[in-house]
Amino acid sequence: MPPPPFESEAILPALLDDHTRSINATQRRGESGLVPAALAITPSFKKELLGPSRIDSRLLEAAAKDNENNSILYQHSVLCQTVLPYRDPGDDVRRWERRNGQVHLEIDAGRAMHPVLGKIVNIGLPYGPKARMLLMHLNREAVVTQSPVIDVGRSLTHFVERYLRLSSQGRNFREIKEQLTRLSAASIRMGVPCNGHAVTVNSGIVTAFDLWLPKDDRQRVLWPSKIILSLDYFNNLLKHAVPVDEAHIAALSHSALALDIYNWLAQRLCRIDDGRPQAVSWLSLHEQFGQGYDPKRLFNFRRVFRVALKEVLTVYRAARVEDEEARQARRYYRNGRTYWRSDALTGLKLYHSLPPVKSLHKE
Repeated sequence: MPPPPFESEAILPALLDDHTRSINATQRRGESGLVPAALAITPSFKKELLGPSRIDSRLLEAAAKDNENNSILYQHSVLCQTVLPYRDPGDDVRRWERRNGQVHLEIDAGRAMHPVLGKIVNIGLPYGPKARMLLMHLNREAVVTQSPVIDVGRSLTHFVERYLRLSSQGRNFREIKEQLTRLSAASIRMGVPCNGHAVTVNSGIVTAFDLWLPKDDRQRVLWPSKIILSLDYFNNLLKHAVPVDEAHIAALSHSALALDIYNWLAQRLCRIDDGRPQAVSWLSLHEQFGQGYDPKRLFNFRRVFRVALKEVLTVYRAARVEDEEARQARRYYRNGRTYWRSDALTGLKLYHSLPPVKSLHKE
């Protein structure tokens, strides 16, 4: 017996090809033609047929947990308002600088002595979702214990599985090793306005760590049982730590942009005066989050940003964010000709919202 229609996603590519050929043939014949219902496969219909994706399921599951285990991570306020690179900026890029209002972030890629080559070599800048997750977990341990000395166990495998709750196999493991090395070697400068004056943190993040981990994933990676954060970074973190829900971070771990939007909203929404929403233009959003997107083609950035924002709002249900769409196009006449005019998109409107973690709990 043949399989029922739409039994698997494997049927869909051929079905979509048939649909395209049918539409093209109809247009060539000049027919208004009706498309058979079985060929009218829209993205929403496809999703209905196949069910939620793995990412969608993870987001919905995280939203349903509602911080039931009181599992809290922390991000530095500056890194909620400015961001690390999304992708590897390349070996030639040795400094990363981002500014958002009065908050300023500057990270210099590090250098270290190579044990085999016998000379000091360049280490790249930290980037991507793994670097963000690593830093938030290290921040959590420092804030909870109120100590810059973090006990992480004797192996990287233990750290990845226990703290990051990720598989220690294959690609995850390699990426974690690389981002740990980059974070450990980098130096950071953060400018933070505070009570009418500015505070500058100028140091590394990690001061004690073995940079040169074995490359063989099958080898048990031993490392110091304790990681020590620099005192400058640690003391400033205690003053400017923003709590976030660990389940939400895990659900968004596929996207550096989604993690940055989540942390930004977690830091900002609770500080907005109730009844006085704040507007954020798309240009401002691009300056903050749009690395790699041409500012002259904002529609590309908007499309990607909206996908990530939708994922964030799925888990951060208390967030009140309004996406201001363009008004409907209007028709007007000039010199006997008809023109259509539509207003430019304005951006987001942010309303006072509860933070994703309603209260602080010691773990």
